[in-house]
Amino acid sequence: MSKHVSRIAAVAFCAALLMAGCAKQEMVKKDEGIAPAQAKAAPQQAAAKQEPQNVAVKEQPVRQEPVKETAPQQAATDASSLAALKAELQTIYFDFDASTLTDAARSSLARNAEVLKKNATAKIQIAGNCDERGSDEYNLALGEKRAQAAKKYLVTMGVAAERLTTISYGKEKPADAGHDEAAWAKNRRDDFDVLSR
Repeated sequence: MSKHVSRIAAVAFCAALLMAGCAKQEMVKKDEGIAPAQAKAAPQQAAAKQEPQNVAVKEQPVRQEPVKETAPQQAATDASSLAALKAELQTIYFDFDASTLTDAARSSLARNAEVLKKNATAKIQIAGNCDERGSDEYNLALGEKRAQAAKKYLVTMGVAAERLTTISYGKEKPADAGHDEAAWAKNRRDDFDVLSR
């Protein structure tokens, strides 16, 4: 009985080996022909296999390529460049319910014009803002008048008009969320955002 079990185990073992060996072979369908590229490559591959394997290969010197900035690095550099230019541009402030430039605003705009002349390709958006008093519509119109006043002054200082765009946020983007004159004075302003450099 044990001989019978041993024979069955031996036959099963041999069958498993044969099946494992057969599983690695690929089947070729009778209808498939050899593609022209494969037919041309077959003689070249056979010739390559016949070449001697111990041919000495000269080592080629490794040429160092300069390191190029990747897109994320370039984007970070551009963002820091824009932020640096924005930091140089001064915010200007307005009196209550007015779009007329004060002496302090003119002085800040003159400095901004010099910065923009040094950065001749920079494009700037002038954003007019208001305090919380007044209707949404009124403050949007007043914010636009404030942005336009700053743009006109910069143009008279020699900055090309096509480099300057305006937008009004009205009272939607306060610099100070307070509800007193100190907060309102900070919110009646023009900000200068750098669109491109």
